[in-house]
Amino acid sequence: MSKFGELIDDNQPLLLFFFNDENDLTENMHPVLRDVAAAIGDSGKVIKIVTEKNEKLCNALRVKVLPTLMIYKAGEMLWRQSGEQDANTLISLMQDHQ
Repeated sequence: MSKFGELIDDNQPLLLFFFNDENDLTENMHPVLRDVAAAIGDSGKVIKIVTEKNEKLCNALRVKVLPTLMIYKAGEMLWRQSGEQDANTLISLMQDHQ
């Protein structure tokens, strides 16, 4: 989890997407996240986290529903939501936290 601490300490907004490949809702979000990453460019990051490979992190963050999305900046969680989100909403949120 020390890598996670280093990751979220960035001064740019970081969108975390928690998913597993067996969940249809998370599968629908992959193209949305590509659009978000393209729209924000170098002013932020989008990171996909596979829940099965990161169980300790998911437990520590209490990720129970998939997909779960979070925005961090400078080590602080600024936004969290479970369920599908559209690209425009996510882009707007990322831009609000630049």
